[in-house]
Amino acid sequence: MFHMKQIYTFLEKAKPELEQYSLLLKKWQKAVNLISNSTLDDIWTRHIIDSAQLYPLIPKTARVLIDMGSGAGFPALVLAILNKVLNGNLEQIILIESDTKKTLFLKEVIRTLKLPVEIKNERIEKIKDVQADILTARALADFQTLLLLGKNFMKSDTVCLFLKGENAQKEIQNCQIPCQIKKIKSITNSNSSILITTEVKYD
Repeated sequence: MFHMKQIYTFLEKAKPELEQYSLLLKKWQKAVNLISNSTLDDIWTRHIIDSAQLYPLIPKTARVLIDMGSGAGFPALVLAILNKVLNGNLEQIILIESDTKKTLFLKEVIRTLKLPVEIKNERIEKIKDVQADILTARALADFQTLLLLGKNFMKSDTVCLFLKGENAQKEIQNCQIPCQIKKIKSITNSNSSILITTEVKYD
């Protein structure tokens, strides 16, 4: 569907902003547990490239992206940076994070990089006033739980882009919510996947 060369072209154009983001993350990590300490020396591959691979999957018609459980900002802040630098089509990017300390970090990145991003410091279930063209999540919950959490944001044409680990196939098989799923292999880890999910049907 896309080539690593394309991803690296995008990343090269946004490299100054992404490096600023990485430096802020390392600085804040000393006080706030944002990512696993074991991945601190490999932020570029484990987090930035992993997040950036979603960018070419965003339809050109998409205007609103909602990210659930944003944590340290992956994938949403990487996507926001690329959208800004590449003059992308997204007009509204909303990050949902209930942890106040993590929210303060996200706000610092947004302020420093002047990103047009909105943060909702609330539990996902309490937000009901926005709908997504694109719904993203990374390392948040199993596949069915993600679909349940995203129910309030769904439209008939919402596309979900979920980054999943080695249990992706099992999670798909255990899901009881009707939907269309396209599973593609992650470019950063052969055991990981992206679940492109559409046509979600709730009872």
